[in-house]
Amino acid sequence: MKNKNIFSKSLSKITEAQSIYLNQLVYDLKRKGEDVITLSLGEAFFDIPLFDFNLLDLEKSHHYTDSSGTPRLKEKISNHYYKTLKVKSDFKNEILISAGSKAIIYMSIKALINKGDEVILHEPAWLSYADQVKLCGGKVRYINFQENISQLEKYINKKTKMIIINNPNNPAGKIYSKHELSSILNIIKNTKIWLLVDEAYSDFVLNESFISVGRLNHSKKNLIIVNSLSKNMGISGWRIGYAISNAKFIKQILKLNQHIITCAPSILMIYLERYFDNILKVTRPQIKSLLMKRDKVKNILEKHNLEYLPGTSTFYFLVNIKKFKGTSTDFALKMLKKHKIAVVPGSAYGESTKKFIRVGIGTESLERIEQAIVLISKEVSF
Repeated sequence: MKNKNIFSKSLSKITEAQSIYLNQLVYDLKRKGEDVITLSLGEAFFDIPLFDFNLLDLEKSHHYTDSSGTPRLKEKISNHYYKTLKVKSDFKNEILISAGSKAIIYMSIKALINKGDEVILHEPAWLSYADQVKLCGGKVRYINFQENISQLEKYINKKTKMIIINNPNNPAGKIYSKHELSSILNIIKNTKIWLLVDEAYSDFVLNESFISVGRLNHSKKNLIIVNSLSKNMGISGWRIGYAISNAKFIKQILKLNQHIITCAPSILMIYLERYFDNILKVTRPQIKSLLMKRDKVKNILEKHNLEYLPGTSTFYFLVNIKKFKGTSTDFALKMLKKHKIAVVPGSAYGESTKKFIRVGIGTESLERIEQAIVLISKEVSF
C-alpha cells in the first residue's frame, strides 16, 4: 500500500498564510494588467532615496559575515533602542540580526517549545504565530480579543511555556499599556514561562504612548523582544529583523541561525549600518504623515457606519463585517473578484475575529481607500 502521508505531520497541521495567499492573487492580477486597490499588504510604501552603493565595501558584501549580525549594525540598533525607547542592551551579546523578524520568531519558538507545550496568544494574533507554534510541536491557547491581557492568568497551566503578543498590534493597531505589560510580567515573574513581544511596528506611533517591554524588565530574564528594520524603515522586501534578549538565549538562537540562515544578507547589513540614520531621517516624517492619514481613514470608516477594533497605531484596521452572511474568507474573495479590492480575512487572526477583515492603508492613496471603503460598506450590508 502506498503511503499517502508523504509530508510531515507538523506541516499537515498548518495552512498557507492567508495574507500572503491573497497578495499572490493580487500579484497575479496586476501582472495581467488589472488595477487592484490593494489593502491587503502588510507594509507601507515610502519614498526612500537609494543611497550610494559605491561608498560601501562591495568586496566584503559578496561574502558571509557574522552570523549574529555585523557588530556595527548591532551597535546602531542598540543605540537606537536606547535613544528612542530607553531600553539598554549589550550589542555584543544581547542582539541577533537575521533575515527578517518572522524567521527570528520561529527560531525563538523552536528554542523553547517541546511537543505538547502550550503558547498563549491574545487575539487578534498575527497569523504566523499559531502555525509556527504547531510546526514546533506546541499547542496554542487563545485569549478572546474582548478580554484584557491582564486576565491571562486563568489561561495558564502546567503546560504553558510561552506568551506571545504583538505590540503595537497587527492587525488592530492596539498599543499595550504600561499597566498591561506590567501585569503580564508580574504573572510570569516566578515561573518558567517566557514572554515574546513582537515590536515590529514600534515606530508606527504618533505620540509617546508606546512603551517597550524592555523598559520594564532590564535583566531580560525570560523575555524576548523581536523587531524589524525592514518593516519600520519601509524596506520589507529586504528582510532584516533582530532579537533583543538575555545573552544566554541569544547564544541558543544563534545556533539555529547558523544552521538555517547562516547570516542576514551581508550587502544589506553593510548598507544599513552606513545609512541607518539617513534612512530614519527620510522615513520618520513619512510615518507621521501615514498616521495622520490613519485618522482620516478612521473618520471615513465611521462615516460609512463600519465598526472596527480600537487602536491608534500601525497602518491597519480590523473592520467588522458581522452583517455579511458568509465567512471573512468568502468576503475577501468576493471583494477581490467582484471589485478588485484586496483585504485579508479576519479568521487568519483568531477564532474571535472571524467576522472581521484587515484593511491596510500603507500602499494606497486616501482617495482609493475611500473608494474601497464605500464598496466594502455596501457589501457588508448586502
